[in-house]
Amino acid sequence: MSLKNNKNNIVCNDYQTIMRTNLCGEINKSFAGKEVTLCGWVSSRRDHGKLIFIDLRDFSGVIQLVFDPNFDIQPYNTAKDIRSEYVVSIKGEVKERSKDTINPELATGEAEIVVSKIKIFNKSKTPPFTIEKKENIDEITRLKYRYLDLRSQDMQKNLRLKHDVIVSTRQYLNSKGFVEIETPILAKSTPEGARDFLVPSRLNTGKFYALPQSPQLFKQILMFSGFDRCYQIARCFRDEDLRSDRQPEFTQIDLEMSFIGIDDVINLTDGLIYSIFKEVLNEEIKLPIEKISWKESMEKYGTDKPDMRFELLIRDISNIFKNSKVKIFKNVLDNKGIIKSLVVDDFSKFTRKELDNLVDLAKKNGAGGLAWIKIEKDMSFQSPIAKFITKSEKRDLIESLNLKEKNLLLIVADEFIKTCSVLGVIRNYLGNKLKLIKRGGHKFIWVCDFPLFMLDDTGKRLSPSHHPFTKPDEKTSKFLSSDPLKVMSMAYDIVLDGKEIGGGSIRIDDINLQRKIFKLLKIDTEKIEENFGFFLRSLDYGVPPHGGIAIGLDRLVMLIGGLDSIREVIAFPKTQSASCMLTNSPSKVSGEQLKEVHIDVIEEKKE
Repeated sequence: MSLKNNKNNIVCNDYQTIMRTNLCGEINKSFAGKEVTLCGWVSSRRDHGKLIFIDLRDFSGVIQLVFDPNFDIQPYNTAKDIRSEYVVSIKGEVKERSKDTINPELATGEAEIVVSKIKIFNKSKTPPFTIEKKENIDEITRLKYRYLDLRSQDMQKNLRLKHDVIVSTRQYLNSKGFVEIETPILAKSTPEGARDFLVPSRLNTGKFYALPQSPQLFKQILMFSGFDRCYQIARCFRDEDLRSDRQPEFTQIDLEMSFIGIDDVINLTDGLIYSIFKEVLNEEIKLPIEKISWKESMEKYGTDKPDMRFELLIRDISNIFKNSKVKIFKNVLDNKGIIKSLVVDDFSKFTRKELDNLVDLAKKNGAGGLAWIKIEKDMSFQSPIAKFITKSEKRDLIESLNLKEKNLLLIVADEFIKTCSVLGVIRNYLGNKLKLIKRGGHKFIWVCDFPLFMLDDTGKRLSPSHHPFTKPDEKTSKFLSSDPLKVMSMAYDIVLDGKEIGGGSIRIDDINLQRKIFKLLKIDTEKIEENFGFFLRSLDYGVPPHGGIAIGLDRLVMLIGGLDSIREVIAFPKTQSASCMLTNSPSKVSGEQLKEVHIDVIEEKKE
């Protein structure tokens, strides 16, 4: 980060101390002739015999230092023994560089400092990697030496970007009448989807706290308590399998409001997103953010988190094959399934092996297979299933999909969710492979009108699409008893560049309705009382209509920072095995510690 592009409006006076007059990244040719004192780390050292050059780095940037024995021999002799990552203080005069020595890569590249005095605060061992050149360094090494990794300009920029987003969020919500209120970290286990992290209680033998998956129930209770609007930058914990955009501990922007409807939450969140982009990135996003229904999102994009940066829409072709001789198509339609397709411009971009890879990708994601058809120059069909497609079906495909020569048609037939989801995965794969995604911009979309319930993996039990405290849509709530899968929810997700960054809903405010939802989810009475009794009792004392949203702060910063991993915006993240390479946690604890919390560890027997 250079002060030249700094959004914090840092001025030197804020950083002046008895040890320094300026920051490294602040120095430019306008300082020529001035004496300055700087502190920082040695980024690199170059000994040219008659002159020694050192790049000095602090969080603000890098400045070149010059050690000239003809000017002063003492600092020159000291500089001979200095190595990378030594922590030093220097005093010297700023000089403007000659035109042929200007470094255009640095914001400070038109200036340098001729050093008259240097002090070494601390020496450093040889680092395991060069701080600013980590391209070939594996992530495990970076995380093991995170204190070195965090010194890099990239990591400084990432975490300061996150800070700026938090500051902008607080300013915006404070201006809208919100109160920031903390909720417990040591809480009750209330199963909400993922596994809880459990914490044994020393004072209550055999009992456990749970680290919160979210502050959901507490922020609702704050609404019951009359706070009207509250928020927190909340730490959340989920014991689930990890990936590039997921960590076991993460941060959410959590907010809740009373006496509101869906549009109130969406409009306020639009304003928050606009404020963050304007204040932090100096970019304006168009408001209102576009909305799309869950059903339309699934039908067109194959996912409830569509990447709107490229077209490539999924099209339904079920009607064309209603009398099909392709056995799999007929079987699917007879079982009330659907047939959908994607059309790719140029099949010459795909070898036969790559087509087979697409088939494997479909199967890996749950489909029985994937049919492909190449449209040849004479509009003939080349495909393993071409001989089973009638002339009228070919004609209808060409007309309805506006097929052209060299098009590649990809087809999946299965039940609705699976067909859409598989083609959604393939759509995203092709978006990257064919470079269809428009770079240099962001695309938000609201996805609304979710089903209240989905069937779980067994296909026999209902599970909530969001969470069990989501209010059913009034128009379809009449089907709760007769056909609950027809019931829509008052839930909404906000998606950025194909990643869900936030989700929320209007909450249930009627105790009888809440009990009915629990019953439909087949949570027995004893479990309801054990896990949610305190919450249900609070619903008995006058509850306002309320709702809110939680935005994943880490994921939002990752996306607006153009980063590929959430670990790049967390100071001390875990690996995919949920391990901290810096501290070697999780780790064993002593027998005495286990005894204090009344726990015995049973070693797993090896086969």
